[in-house]
Amino acid sequence: MIPSLSRVPTVRLTKPIVLVGLMGAGKTTVGRRLAQRLRVPFFDADEQIEEAANMRVSDFFETYGEAAFRDGERKVIERLLDGPVHVLATGGGAFMNERTRALVKARAHSVWLKADLDLLVKRTSNRNTRPLLRQGDPREILGRLLKEREPVYALADFTVSSMEGPHGRTVDRILKALNAHQKAGKAL
Repeated sequence: MIPSLSRVPTVRLTKPIVLVGLMGAGKTTVGRRLAQRLRVPFFDADEQIEEAANMRVSDFFETYGEAAFRDGERKVIERLLDGPVHVLATGGGAFMNERTRALVKARAHSVWLKADLDLLVKRTSNRNTRPLLRQGDPREILGRLLKEREPVYALADFTVSSMEGPHGRTVDRILKALNAHQKAGKAL
C-alpha cells in the first residue's frame, strides 16, 4: 500500500534530487511521483534537451552524435541545478560523463535507481525511441551497458532498487533512504 501524502515522512530538501540509472529503470515515472510527494517541481533532462535543441533526442543523436549530445546534456543539467530545489530525471548516460557527475555531486543528491536486466529489457521494449537500443539486440546492449555503468552509478549518494510493481513503492524506498539520511543529522 502506498502511504497517503499526509503520512509521508517530512523530508526537507536543500538541494535537488537527481535520479540516475539505465534507461528503463523508471527515472522519469518515479521522478514525477517523487516530486509530487515532496511537493517540488520535476524536470526530465531529455525533455529539457529536446526543448532547448528544438528536436527529439534520437534526432539529435543521429544529426550531431553522442559527444555533442552529452555536452548539451551537461549544460542543460547545469542550468537546472542552478535553479530551485527539484527532482531531476537524467538520461542513462548523463552520470557517466565525469563533468556532469561532478556537477551533480557538488550541487545535488544523486539516487541510483538500480534495476535488473530482465526488467530493463521489459520496460524499454515498449518504445523504439532509444537511440542506443537501435544499434543491435536490446538485451545484449542493455547487458553490456549495465556491466559498464554499474560501477559509476554506484558512486551515487543513494542506491534504491527499482523493481517490478507500482512505481510508488520505489518512491517509498527513496523517501525512506532520504529520511534515514536526514534523521542521521545530515542535510538534504
